Amino acid sequence: MDLPGWQVLRNELAPQGIEIVTVGLEMGGVDVLRPYIDDAAPEHPSLIDEAHVMDALFGVTNIPESIWIDEQGQIVRVRDAAVPPPVMRPNADGELEPYGMGGRYGFDADADANRLREWAANGASSRYVLTPEEVIARSVPRPMSVSQAAAHFELAQHLWRSDGFGERTLSHFAQAHTLQPDNITYKRQAYSAYSYGRSDGSEVSRFRQAPQEGEPWPFVSDFTADMARLRAERDAQKQQQQ
Repeated sequence: MDLPGWQVLRNELAPQGIEIVTVGLEMGGVDVLRPYIDDAAPEHPSLIDEAHVMDALFGVTNIPESIWIDEQGQIVRVRDAAVPPPVMRPNADGELEPYGMGGRYGFDADADANRLREWAANGASSRYVLTPEEVIARSVPRPMSVSQAAAHFELAQHLWRSDGFGERTLSHFAQAHTLQPDNITYKRQAYSAYSYGRSDGSEVSRFRQAPQEGEPWPFVSDFTADMARLRAERDAQKQQQQ
């Protein structure tokens, strides 16, 4: 969620009328994310989407993504990467180091913040504001396979809560991941829950979303492979634009 970075950016842009709302997608619920929210102590609204409503309503398929909504409640930009510039925070040794995803996994550390700054300065005339037709064109279509993936993901969550990672649970996760392979939020939730469930309860295991050497891995992909594919796609898009 990069909350410290968003808090800094929110404090910068709030006087110009921009309010930032962060939404954490977490099927484990509030208790999983509460320590991170409490640590960051954001002054902006910080919500938890346990049921992945953002996926269904806005077509979110990965985090971080952003949706811009103007004063009239109109969506004016949708489905950009949403990475604030990193902020300096002390590490476990007390040394300051950059915190956040800006500059990692191929994300530009400043591009998203600079777009927001331009919108704050120019409002509806911003060159980044999209027409309603452009917003619709950029939105993710919802064919039957996507609806079926959502149903399988919901069933997987229900079974995970009642039975853990049994065969039925894994089967429904696999169906969701296969039917909508570009929905990284579905995959990352399963990766994190699986790694955490097999660990000694260490919080760091929630961020281990790929198999260790020799470890059985019951999913169709893993976070490392997913990010490599997405980075290659971003690099290809940049080359086409040049």
